[in-house]
Amino acid sequence: MLSTIAIILIVLWLLGMVTAHTIGGFIHILLVIAVIMFLLRVIKGNR
Repeated sequence: MLSTIAIILIVLWLLGMVTAHTIGGFIHILLVIAVIMFLLRVIKGNR
């Protein structure tokens, strides 16, 4: 579940980098959230 959300956020970030520079702050917040979720997934591992 977390990995799916992280992938979606990364895709949204990439689309934002390509399409709009006006909401750059929001896009970078999405990237930070995606990275944090990915790191949590790696740290917790599969149980």
